[in-house]
Amino acid sequence: MKPQLSALQKQMQCKIPKAALKYTTLPQAPEIQLALIDGAYPQADLSQEQVEDLMDSPPYWAFCWASDQVMARYLLGQPSLVKGKTVIDFGCGSAVVAIAAALAGAKRSIGLDIDVNALAASRLNAELNNVEIELSDCIEPLKIDKSKAILIIADVYYDADNIVLLNEFINDYADVIIADSRIKPEALAGVTEVARITSCTVPDLAEASDFNSVGVYRLT
Repeated sequence: MKPQLSALQKQMQCKIPKAALKYTTLPQAPEIQLALIDGAYPQADLSQEQVEDLMDSPPYWAFCWASDQVMARYLLGQPSLVKGKTVIDFGCGSAVVAIAAALAGAKRSIGLDIDVNALAASRLNAELNNVEIELSDCIEPLKIDKSKAILIIADVYYDADNIVLLNEFINDYADVIIADSRIKPEALAGVTEVARITSCTVPDLAEASDFNSVGVYRLT
């Protein structure tokens, strides 16, 4: 096992004892492999305290959420959206979207996340897919001309507090593309739904069917 993978697995096991990371090919984006939690992790062995802690602060980077998988497929299927452009994956988690953008020909593909483990996982996943992406916990040092950049927001609006940033994003960026299954379209003022795609989290968490219907939104 690579040292990076081993270190991430140890971090994950602080939340989910006995769980393992494995390289996983995405069903809807088979061009991409990610280091994700093995779906056979021992859920029944978790104490109530561990379950509550996991729900409050899960290792997001160890899953490929439905909206992330949809966004990766969307970019890979329409590479002209990002080819030759600067693309920012906001709250990148596993960096699947940044990786998809790089594969689709983005000039700069940037993953932003405040979680140091997510950035470590993103670095490992980029290496696994033989692409170069930039990673940071803050956008300011990157010297980006936002008026010419594309901001991608996938599976971020599980936290409704993030919605207040949308108007600022719309004003600042050349384009904003959103994929989300956990928010109603009418809550996203300034963008229009352009696709609705059925997906699931990898590994499959058997979530409610509403969370498997992912809306893709772009600037109005």
